[in-house]
Amino acid sequence: MTSNQTEENKGNILIVDDTPENLQVLSATLSDRGYKVRGVINGKMAIRAARSGSPDLILLDIKMPEIDGYQVCTQLKADPKTSEIPVIFISALDEVLDKVTAFKVGGVDYITKPFHVAEVLARIENQLTIQRLKKQLLDRNTELQQEIIERKKAEETAAAASVAKSQFVANMSHELRTPLNAILGFTQVMSRDSLLSHENLENLRIINRSGQHLLELINDVLDLSKIEAGIIGLDERSFDLYQLLETLEEMFQIKAENKNLQLRFFVEANVPQYIKTDEKKLRVCLINLLGNAIKFTLDGGRIWLRVSVESKQQLTEAEIYSNSTSGEEVLILFEVEDTGVGIPAAEIDTLFDAFVQTEAGRNAADGTGLGLTITKKYVQIMGGDIGFKSVLDKGTSFKFNIRVLPTNSSEITVVTLQRAIGLEADQPIYRILAIDDNQENRLLLIKMLQPIGFEVREAENGRQAVEIWESWQPHLIWLDTRMPVMDGFEAVRQIRAKEKQTQRRTVIIALTASTFEEKKGEIIAAGCDDFVRKPFQEQILFDKMACYLGVRYIYQELPGLPVGALGRYFVSDKPDSFFGGLLAQMPQSWLQELYDAANDVNEELAIQIVDRIWESHPTLAQALKDLLTDYRLDKIMDLTQSSLK
Repeated sequence: MTSNQTEENKGNILIVDDTPENLQVLSATLSDRGYKVRGVINGKMAIRAARSGSPDLILLDIKMPEIDGYQVCTQLKADPKTSEIPVIFISALDEVLDKVTAFKVGGVDYITKPFHVAEVLARIENQLTIQRLKKQLLDRNTELQQEIIERKKAEETAAAASVAKSQFVANMSHELRTPLNAILGFTQVMSRDSLLSHENLENLRIINRSGQHLLELINDVLDLSKIEAGIIGLDERSFDLYQLLETLEEMFQIKAENKNLQLRFFVEANVPQYIKTDEKKLRVCLINLLGNAIKFTLDGGRIWLRVSVESKQQLTEAEIYSNSTSGEEVLILFEVEDTGVGIPAAEIDTLFDAFVQTEAGRNAADGTGLGLTITKKYVQIMGGDIGFKSVLDKGTSFKFNIRVLPTNSSEITVVTLQRAIGLEADQPIYRILAIDDNQENRLLLIKMLQPIGFEVREAENGRQAVEIWESWQPHLIWLDTRMPVMDGFEAVRQIRAKEKQTQRRTVIIALTASTFEEKKGEIIAAGCDDFVRKPFQEQILFDKMACYLGVRYIYQELPGLPVGALGRYFVSDKPDSFFGGLLAQMPQSWLQELYDAANDVNEELAIQIVDRIWESHPTLAQALKDLLTDYRLDKIMDLTQSSLK
């Protein structure tokens, strides 16, 4: 039964022949082979049967009354309903011209009578196979067309989502940067107050540093979009690695102490102090890993940052401390280890995925799930790789390496810290117009510029700005780009148009909260001379005005950290030669006291002895304090004994 059903499904065949005997023979033969057969005796019946029954194949005789086979085939091919049905001519005519005519009118094959059954079956099966393959091809083509349509829809949806995301990020960037600009700006204004106590001044610096850190976090979210778009690269510069690490330890030490955690930094002696790579990206990576370590380590736990050289060409201590460079890239390895909660095995595969947080992270209700994603991408951009190992409830260790070029201190730009406190004599009274819909930002500009000696007016939208420009003719305009009533772009266009009649040109510098580079072209195209991103440092504003107006300032020098200042956690890794010259300057009696205290394992007394030289020899005092912090009384004994005569 199953076999017969299979044979019955082999195909539907229409046989057209005016000779009943031929019909009977072919019908019986094909039926036995599992085909469903219908026979007709003239052309008109054949056309009707083909239109109503839609056979899979037609066997068509040529010589028939009224309408011959050529005419039947021609009509079938002209009708869309029957044009795709394959037609095999079967005829006693065997001239070449007959066969050529058969193919011209649309036949796919030609069988000459008398025929062999095996030949007929083979030709029929061949044509049906071709038809099946053709149908499969058409079906697949239809599927592909549908997939193309769906993919195009998906791409359009993704493009729309990307535009919406970019717009959202741009809006959020503006909304976050606007208040942050006021926070950072007013800390700079308040720090000018000479009556501030040292404690309050330090509090302002903490607020400013925290605000800068928040700004960097905002930038990181935007950087992720740039990374995904492949438009972010390396900004390689020479810098002091030791100073960077010291800043990070200072940043995290308070957090660690608040949670009763031990935070220790260890740097091997052959790690170059001055290196060339992307300082900002390295800083972000370390902040993310150290921040996570503190977040997921419980009270009383420990956290270590270890830095070492992984290059095949190891640098010697002599090369490091002589500030020389090998001229050859080295791999520096950073390891952040903690005794925290660890990472469950089920979460390991998604650990570096964007916006995915571990269960511990979700329980902490802190963070966005971007830290490790950005860290991994930054490490890869810097030519390295990152990995980790973790034991649940025991702790986690993250390791990453980056390629750096050792440099020396002469390649690092020394920034002179100074603050503009007034204008030099014999200069015009510069008129400055501050345009911003945010009152705090306008007030910030006024408080920054007026005390220096500038004459400042303000406007809260573009329309007011144009009116003030016409009546007051400012030398320079600080212009916000996003405002109600009339935005900054329209305001600058109107001002530039009116300037053509006055033959005077006002310097216009845009203040924008956007971090997208494409905005730069839009701002310049609108007619602005330059732009500054919010939040801004006051020095940038003063530098821009000096550039475009030729303003000359009176400066106050500020104390700063010199290039090459040694971090306090590195001294225990310094060679003895580092201490030799410093200890040689100390009185013998003082050296003897320190040696005796170390020999007696009297740490408290040793600290008191070191404190006595703090004001006169701070570098040595700090270095010895760090040895005491590391419980290296043995090294203090060796160092002092070598210096005793």
